[in-house]
Amino acid sequence: MIVEPSAAAASRSSKQNSDCHAEATYSGAVSHSEEDSGNENRQKSARRRKRAHSLSENGKNKTAKAGCSSGGRTRGRRVRQEHVETVTLFEVITMGKSAIQAVIDDWIEAYLTDRDASLLDLISFFIQCSGCKGVVTAEMCQSKEDRAMRSKMVEELDEGAGLQFKRFLVFPWILTVTWPMDADSAEYPLVQSGPSGRWFHSEFCEFVSLLVARCQHSVMFDSYLMNNLISLLTELSDSRIRAFRHTCTLAAVKLQSSLAGVALSLSVGIENNQKLYEVQRTKTMRSKSAQQLERIQNISELQERRAEIEGMMDAIFKGVFLKRYRDMLPEIRSICMEELGLWMKLYSSAFLNDSSLKYLGWMMHDKVPDVRLKCVLGLQGLYSDPVLLPKLDLFTSRFKDRLISMTLDKDNDVEVQAMKLLVLISKSCEDVLTPDDYKQLLPFVYSSHRPLAAVTGELLFSRIVNAAAPASDLQGEMSEEDAQKQQTLARLKALLQFYQESELHEHVAYLVDSLWDCGGSLLKDWPTLTAALLQNSSSPSAGGGFTSAEQAVIVEILVASARQASEGPALPGRSGAKKAMSVKEKKVQTDDCLKLTEHLLRIVQKQETLRSASISTSYYAAVLDLCSDPAVLEAASRSYLSLCGEGAAWCCTTRTARDSLVQRWVDQLTELLGESLRGDGFSADEEKTREIVATVKKLRAFHNCHDLSRWSVFDLLAPLLTEESSHGGAPAEVLEEVLQCLSFSMIWSLNTSSETLTCREKAVAQRLQLRVFCEQSHRCLSHSQLSVRHQAFLGVCDVLLAHSYQIQVWDPTSYSPLLYTPSPRLQRALLTFVCAHVFVDSDGQNRVSENSEMERLEDLHRRRNMLAAFCKLIVHGVLEMSTAAEVYTHYMKYNNDFGDIIKETMFRTRQINKMESARTLVLCLQQLFVRLKQEQSSSRAQSRIQTFTSIKELARRFALTFGDVVKFRECVVMIHRTSIEFVFQEFSQTPDGATPPFLSYLTILSEFSSKLLKPDKKTV
Repeated sequence: MIVEPSAAAASRSSKQNSDCHAEATYSGAVSHSEEDSGNENRQKSARRRKRAHSLSENGKNKTAKAGCSSGGRTRGRRVRQEHVETVTLFEVITMGKSAIQAVIDDWIEAYLTDRDASLLDLISFFIQCSGCKGVVTAEMCQSKEDRAMRSKMVEELDEGAGLQFKRFLVFPWILTVTWPMDADSAEYPLVQSGPSGRWFHSEFCEFVSLLVARCQHSVMFDSYLMNNLISLLTELSDSRIRAFRHTCTLAAVKLQSSLAGVALSLSVGIENNQKLYEVQRTKTMRSKSAQQLERIQNISELQERRAEIEGMMDAIFKGVFLKRYRDMLPEIRSICMEELGLWMKLYSSAFLNDSSLKYLGWMMHDKVPDVRLKCVLGLQGLYSDPVLLPKLDLFTSRFKDRLISMTLDKDNDVEVQAMKLLVLISKSCEDVLTPDDYKQLLPFVYSSHRPLAAVTGELLFSRIVNAAAPASDLQGEMSEEDAQKQQTLARLKALLQFYQESELHEHVAYLVDSLWDCGGSLLKDWPTLTAALLQNSSSPSAGGGFTSAEQAVIVEILVASARQASEGPALPGRSGAKKAMSVKEKKVQTDDCLKLTEHLLRIVQKQETLRSASISTSYYAAVLDLCSDPAVLEAASRSYLSLCGEGAAWCCTTRTARDSLVQRWVDQLTELLGESLRGDGFSADEEKTREIVATVKKLRAFHNCHDLSRWSVFDLLAPLLTEESSHGGAPAEVLEEVLQCLSFSMIWSLNTSSETLTCREKAVAQRLQLRVFCEQSHRCLSHSQLSVRHQAFLGVCDVLLAHSYQIQVWDPTSYSPLLYTPSPRLQRALLTFVCAHVFVDSDGQNRVSENSEMERLEDLHRRRNMLAAFCKLIVHGVLEMSTAAEVYTHYMKYNNDFGDIIKETMFRTRQINKMESARTLVLCLQQLFVRLKQEQSSSRAQSRIQTFTSIKELARRFALTFGDVVKFRECVVMIHRTSIEFVFQEFSQTPDGATPPFLSYLTILSEFSSKLLKPDKKTV
């Protein structure tokens, strides 16, 4: 604050009485210690409890005792006068809107009494809001054109004293602000993190808006307050100090926004008075009221005030905006663009022109996403108002290409809002977007980012609605129901035409998901979709029906919409969808599922497609005899599972048909294998091999959903797991299907053991089968074909996991299964397989084609499945927990691909045994450190070994997982003791070896030291 010496105050008071204020000189200074500034946050809660009426009394007391009260308030201390506590304007910001309004009213009263002291208080407020902890000095300037004074308007450094100086003119004062040089690096209020920074930003803007609102009818037009305030903000916004520049630019543009509101209200008042004046002029002389005419003729006064406001706005625009809209600080650029859009919408007569619009167009090329976002949001407000559209024609034609290109922005928010803006343009300006523009925009319905796809779906649906608009003459000839049906069919036709013409994707589910929010009326029209399928497609052009290709797409749309209505918008590969539904959305989902079910049941009953289960099963059997496609076999297997359910009336017939089908396949396979397994190896020609593969595929698909244990599928297929094909074994395609079928057989046997194991002989036979499968699969882990190795690994993991679950949930009242423990050779083989096939770099990084990208994603998905299967064995106790140490060593290098799986493994193992889990982490770090030492001592460098820095970073991430230091106290102590023992193991101090070879490992251990409690630091 600025404090006047008593002599100067007395002098000014006497000169005010003699009306010689213009010749007075004085100077004042105030210093804000860092202690006072630090106490502000600690006193915040107490200050918020101050009541508004106390502030009002404070202001009234200050008015009565101007010199004493102003001095007490500007010192920033708590001075009690008549038991009333005074506060600064800066402190008021923390008290809420009601307190701000009361203090501004008091400040206006004080300004009317002593405008110099009150203005200095307001100046000090903006200095304090900039985070300045220094000294403000003021001296009187005799003339605004004094060249000697203007030569002192500088900003300089005193490196010897460690101070910075900023001197600027706020007539009639020259203000000098002095602060430490390191203040620029400190956090000023606007950039504080957390809720406090957001709260200050909101209250600061509210203060500026309320200041203009409360002054517009009193002191705003005195040619003193606003001129000095604008001069202050203009000078400080041009400072090289970030805090001054940021804070005062925000204050200036918010002041501009408030002034635009005042100018708008004046314009409305002028327009109303002019209309009233014209009405009064038409009346006869007798009916004219002299008072009304006198009041109406005050239009000129309002026009003068509006001109004065526009002059203020022009000064701020030229003095602040034009200098700061390209500031190096992105926050300042964002503020300028956000407020410029508001000015154009609020006071379009002055700001909405091509000269101002060009700044929004230029800044859409800014390198910071938030600046581009503010430009797009500002334009959305303009294009949403039909009155403003004629003034945007030139801007639209000039920057349309840039708006379209922003849909490819790297920032998700920017691309979504840019697409929303283009949707507004397409609705308000029909001829702006050309067919080529739509061809470039509409494919975004297949985007992986759902918000962008949903907005593009709105654009597509608006095109479909416009394309399917019925003719007015035809609409009058048909009933309302027929017209609605015809319109829906036309929209469906337009959607099918877009899908067929795009030729970009085959994923109808993603198209349905994109249109779900805006086009639900079309996609949820189940009667129309089913009616389109039941139409005769023999003459689509004549009767308006659909072709076979279109009906195939309608089937996919119907399936996708049914799934969308029942499961929600969660699609693989598409991000940005809401993770949780609201109560209203859940109710809508339930209603949609009910309507869909009722409608489909009516259609099914009407068509009588289920009148005979034997016809259905015969149809399935005929299809399965001719087809061996995995998708068809899987669908048929699941259909049989549904038809064989206990609730179906035809379950007995369907089960008989299924058993007959499986028996036929088993007999056929027995005959084929009997001819092929003669002698020492597999001897079948190419045709018989294809038959064997097709039959095993059918058994495998049905074994996935049905228990086929009574056909002894395991005993039938186990002989195929012999030596490799080079030594007379079965081909790779046969082994792959056999391994998967045998794994299903073992899993069914283990899951139904509570019913089938009735004696020890059956338990022994089951364990023998389990051992045979694991041993044969172990041998297949070294097969020459990669697909066989992958299937053998997944089969062993699934079977061992099912056996672990069998042991955990067996019923004590039934016969107990016998425990099987995988051999150490098998455990080492599984770990070696994971290291060799999961933690490897993908080939072909230089290829960028679509096919190579899909292959890379499929390979990554396959490797993630294998790692997840292996980690499940560790979590469920099939493998020792220490086995996970080798997996953890790859955490840093493969964090992007497998980080979530590895972290989940850490979490699950810690829940089981936190001490053993901590030992595993230590073992992982020790293994990496020993390998690094071996690499450093060897002559050959191995690129797979991680650096010391990466090991230390891995230890840091491990330490972050120990959140609750009290809960994991024993673990942290054990980690330190085990690590210290590791460093000093087998170490004896000799003249040749003065330090342990692993001493540098203590640097890695230091990452865990922050988790040690103080008592444990003494004992470790």
